[in-house]
Order: sequence, then structure tokens, then C-alpha cells
Amino acid sequence: MLSAAQFASGILAPILAALLWAVIGIAGVLIIDVLTFLVAIGALLVVHIPQPEISEEGRRSRGSLWKESIYGFRYIWARKSLLGLQLVFFAVNLVAVFGNVVQAPMILARTNDNERILGLVQSATGVGGLIGSIALSVWGGPKRKIHGVLAGMALGMIGTLLMGLGGSFNIFGTQIPPLTVWAAGGFIGIFFIPIINGSNQAIWQAKVPPDVQGRVFSTRALIAQISAPLAMIMSGLLADNVFEPLMTGDGSLVPTFGGLLGTGPGAGMSLMLVIAGILGILVGVGGYAFRSVRNVETILPDHEQATSQATQ
Repeated sequence: MLSAAQFASGILAPILAALLWAVIGIAGVLIIDVLTFLVAIGALLVVHIPQPEISEEGRRSRGSLWKESIYGFRYIWARKSLLGLQLVFFAVNLVAVFGNVVQAPMILARTNDNERILGLVQSATGVGGLIGSIALSVWGGPKRKIHGVLAGMALGMIGTLLMGLGGSFNIFGTQIPPLTVWAAGGFIGIFFIPIINGSNQAIWQAKVPPDVQGRVFSTRALIAQISAPLAMIMSGLLADNVFEPLMTGDGSLVPTFGGLLGTGPGAGMSLMLVIAGILGILVGVGGYAFRSVRNVETILPDHEQATSQATQ
């Protein structure tokens, strides 16, 4: 439901902003942005947030500022299943962001800067996230949440692969319009994000005591997302200096991939998306190769179960 709210606002906000921009200008839009921020903060101030009971793990985590700061790292390092799970996210975020960075410029390059086509693809992407969120709310996710994570990653990265193939995609000799393939790729790629994140969140909330979740989850987010800035830097540099030149004219990659992806502006970035999609699928499937990851839900006891055993 949280993801549904986020994706719904992502669909409606750009449309509303465009309408308001014509009436009140960018300054007015920014004022509304600040006001909505204050409303959000105000809601938190009036809502009562109950504090969880202090667990034995929480008592051990207390100490100096330095001790509490590194507690999340020590907690995850001591539990190889959680560490392995976050390393899977580190890897998939690396390849996903590597591809996502060039999606918009690739579409613009291959459509002569057609902003309408880009907008339609982005709308399809947002709708995919909204429908995926609603589906998870109704369904509740797989019984074994790790399947929602790993299989969701593999299936979601098929969308990235389709984005790369969209400029020159055919089935049994029939050319499929690029817009159709790109929209399908964006829809599929985002549809599985709520399922991946919801399943992952369920695992962590079950395994980590509530009173230390703040410190552990912040470390978890750092491990998973620290690869994104690196991917962004790599993606831009490689697109400009390697893939685009080598997929244009008599570039050395044209004989190998030109027949599949075409050549010229955007072809190199299409190849980057294909590579990212294949690697992302391998990361999701490869996670099953590690027992500590695929059996994380049985290897680690739920925090409620661990507390009950300690009490007994």
C-alpha cells in the first residue's frame, strides 16, 4: 500500500505540476512543494508512534555513539544470510542503475528527441509500479518471501532487457513498434519492484528485533544503495566514450550487435541496457545458488521466536 501511494503520486504529480506551471509559474509550484512537505512533517508530529519493548539485542547494542553507529554493520556481518541478501541487492542495484541511467537518453536518441514517446514510456512505467503495488496488497506475496526477492529480480530485469531490444525488436520476422516494446519493458521492470521490496522488507522485519531496526535498516540501505553512485558514474562515461562510438558507423561492435540492435545514435546505450538486463537476471537467479540466501527464512529465527526461546 505504501508503494501504491508512492507510484500513484508519481503518476499524478507531473500532470498536476504541468497544469499549475501554466497558471502560477515555477515559483508557485515550488511553494506548493514546500507546503506539502510541511503537511507531511505535521502529520508525523500529531501521530503517536509507539516505542517497542527493549530486547536483549537492543540492550547489547547500547553504548557510545561510535558503538551504536557501527552496530548495524556488526549485526548484519554476524548473520551471513542477511549479509548475503544485501550483497545480492548491492549487485542488482549496480547493474540496474547502470542501465536505468541511459534509458531516457536512449529513447530520445532513437526517436529524434521525441518527448511524447518518452512521456508515454514513463507513464507506462509508473502504471506498472502502481499495478504491482496493488497486486502485492491483494495477494500478499509468495509464502516464501525469498522467491519474491530473487525471482522478482530476475523477472523485473527482463524489462530492462526489453528496453534495450526495443529499438529493433521483431517476432518471427514481424517488427514490433519500439514504443510498444519500451512501454512493456518499463511496465515489467517496475511492476516487480513493490514485490521485491515488500518481500525483502517482510524478511527483515521478521528477523530483526523492532528496537534495533532503525540502526540495522539504515546500514542495510547503505549496503544496497552505495553501488548506485558508482553505477551512475560508470554509465555516463561508458555511454559517451565506449558504447556509443563503437555502435556507430564502422565501430567495432557494429558487426556483432548491429543486426540485433541497429546502429547510430542510441544503439550503444541500447547495448548497455541489454547487458544490464542479462546481468540482472543472472544476479536474481544466481542468488538461489547460495544456501545462506535462499534459505534465509529458515536459517534465521524470527525475532519473536528468538525472544520466546530466550524467555523459556
